Amino acid sequence: MRLQHKLRGDPVIALGFLAPSLIGFALFYMVPFVMGMVYSVQDGTREAHFVGLDNYIALFQSQSFRKAAWNTIWFTAVSVPVMLCSAVWIAIALNGKLFIRRWLRTAYVLPLVVPVASVVLVWQTFFEWNGALNHIFDYFGWHRVDWLKSDASRWIVLFLYMWKNLGYNVILILAGLQGISKDYYEVAEIEGGTRRTKLAITLIYLMPTLIFVAVMAIVQSFKVFRETYLLAGDYPHDSIYQLQHYMNNMFASIEIQKLTASAVVMVIAIWIIVTILFRAERWFRSFME
Repeated sequence: MRLQHKLRGDPVIALGFLAPSLIGFALFYMVPFVMGMVYSVQDGTREAHFVGLDNYIALFQSQSFRKAAWNTIWFTAVSVPVMLCSAVWIAIALNGKLFIRRWLRTAYVLPLVVPVASVVLVWQTFFEWNGALNHIFDYFGWHRVDWLKSDASRWIVLFLYMWKNLGYNVILILAGLQGISKDYYEVAEIEGGTRRTKLAITLIYLMPTLIFVAVMAIVQSFKVFRETYLLAGDYPHDSIYQLQHYMNNMFASIEIQKLTASAVVMVIAIWIIVTILFRAERWFRSFME
């Protein structure tokens, strides 16, 4: 009877429902990643020998990897703060008494349901050498610009990332705003608080949501490879050559050691950033309590 009672407990039932997803996650994500970690410290995949950190040392000595790592760091460092600030500003506006507010809420969700390939096709017809923007330049007598093969490509990808992912973050922050009690603002009005005071109240109680959105934005910034690859191919301009390009090219050339070592480095970097953000959230909650 006691065994049957344990088997009918909530943890066991929950584990039973989660088992298919956990098995799939282990088979298709955890096991390949662990195998990749093993390959990253070997000199091959068959009859291999342990070489320690030699693959990582060679990786950091690679000019292509350093360029890809720097571009990825730059993109994340620029895109995430811009994304957060833009999403907070738009969410606050949509949370207030704004004209055509319902229409705007729908408009910001639409990019989430548009296929990436369709979006990239539109952007290519606008920014390529014979695209719409260069035709406008010809009309005014200006010189054409090869936008996707110049430093401007970095800003094009950044704007594409913002357009594609901004609506999702706005929804999350809008949900956080609606969870803040109006009593705080009423007390601030009674005590003669200004707009800056209300903004401070909003940011303080929105901080857990902002940290979660920051984590999601960081993950999304590392997934911008899809758009960049469809937009500019395997070897794009140097300014948008990112870690995912490097790993994709190493996979194509069957450089397994470089591929796995770079993947491990990227995962460790993301893990460190996310850990710092979650620790900051726990510290903030303890400080507020």
